[in-house]
Amino acid sequence: MITTIVLIQAEPRLIPKCAVALAGIEGVTDVYSVSGEWDLVVLVKVREYEQIAQIVTEQFPKVPGIVKTTTLTAFRAYSKADLEQAWDMGVD
Repeated sequence: MITTIVLIQAEPRLIPKCAVALAGIEGVTDVYSVSGEWDLVVLVKVREYEQIAQIVTEQFPKVPGIVKTTTLTAFRAYSKADLEQAWDMGVD
């Protein structure tokens, strides 16, 4: 599974509508409203890289209120569960 994180700046008055619309896109697993420079953090999980391009470049621009995006595609995941499993296997 390929995970992509998309940081979104949105028009303030449209943040809730933007979040709901993004959550309805196939491949989007989570949408978080956050504080700081960005307004929304969107997690996209798909099986093929081509799907990321389709979602981010074709579906996201249709969502009203998006002002700016930054897309981060994950290469590896380092979660607590992954690290514990590695120690159990004897990986240093």
